[in-house]
Amino acid sequence: MNTERIEMLCAEAEERLAPAFREIARISEKNTRKVLDAFKNARISATHFAASDGYGYNDRGRELIDEVYAEVFGTEAAVVRHSIANGTHALTIGLFGLLRPGDTLLSVTGELYDTLKSVTEKKEGEGSLPDYGIAYKQIDFKVVDGREEFDYEALEKTLAEDKSVKVVYVQRSRGYAGRRTLTAEEINLLADFVHARCGAFVMVDNCYGEFVEEIEPYRADLIVGSLIKNPGGGMADAGGYLAGTKRAVELASYRLTVPGIGGEVGATLGQNKNIFRGLFFAPHVVAEAIKTAQLAAYVFSALGYEVSPKAGEARHDIIQIVELETADALCAFCRGIQANSPIDSFLTPEPWDMPGYDDQVIMAAGAFVGGSSIELSADGPLRPPFRVFLQGGLTYESGKCGIIGAATEVLNTNNK
Repeated sequence: MNTERIEMLCAEAEERLAPAFREIARISEKNTRKVLDAFKNARISATHFAASDGYGYNDRGRELIDEVYAEVFGTEAAVVRHSIANGTHALTIGLFGLLRPGDTLLSVTGELYDTLKSVTEKKEGEGSLPDYGIAYKQIDFKVVDGREEFDYEALEKTLAEDKSVKVVYVQRSRGYAGRRTLTAEEINLLADFVHARCGAFVMVDNCYGEFVEEIEPYRADLIVGSLIKNPGGGMADAGGYLAGTKRAVELASYRLTVPGIGGEVGATLGQNKNIFRGLFFAPHVVAEAIKTAQLAAYVFSALGYEVSPKAGEARHDIIQIVELETADALCAFCRGIQANSPIDSFLTPEPWDMPGYDDQVIMAAGAFVGGSSIELSADGPLRPPFRVFLQGGLTYESGKCGIIGAATEVLNTNNK
């Protein structure tokens, strides 16, 4: 009975969300054109799919992947590697590439994402930033009319008083916080503000935001992300990217490999084709994920749950938050997603002590690529208000199946 109720809500949602879906399609088309033009300008051919091993010298496919990413993201340079383990690894490469002993890392988006705290907190002897004499500061958002905004006054004061600030750090997406996602243009304006006042680098955690808007935060010195999120298009098996100014990317590449060699090496081991193909698919796959998020927002709002963003609102990342009120409901949501996944649908997700997190985390991720969050997945820490973070969906149709399953499980659990 609950399943029929949810299916009726989905039909209603698709009718009401038609204008939002048209806008998503428009942005997808524009971004697809941008990607296609970059492929054409680089004259990509099948020869660039060839694998290299050993040092990977003269791997023309790898070099062109870097060039294509730079053009697509509107930056001077990029380095893209399948050997980057995850988004946090890519961010760490950037931080250690740009920062030196005596420098300060300044976050202007408040507290860092859980997994990145181990990089910035003092844990004697583990090789975190404090081990190298690098300090960390943060500026929280200023709330204006209920909306989180950069605290420019506090930023200007800090930059004037502390000349050790070397990297101004921005997390575009919300992570496990309840705050809103930042727009690419907001970040570009912040970068202009910083560059007008000092020589600090502006570095952006761009995870979950790629191709959601028509532009990227290209005026930052370094924008960083994971290939098993948006830009991998569900095809990349692993990897990450760092794109930005020539100097910032060069410094990051020295941390990635060896000073003086940087991005000139790195065997691709047959991964070029998947990286190229994933980038080509990415604008469309991201659009499918955003449609899935919009559907989830409508359905769960209609069921009486708080959601963010609201159904029909413009999106700046692929993440949908639903506040489920209880740990049981959070677990039920994840069970519903897992049961409607193409891989490991027969498994039951359970909360566990996930490395890098203070609270137990439950995750549903029946994906072709382990940990891929451009494929439909859901996760959340078991702490009030028991928010679930839904993201991904390679196709809208499969995403819809997941939403129906998740909502049915929650209703059955809560007897709503």
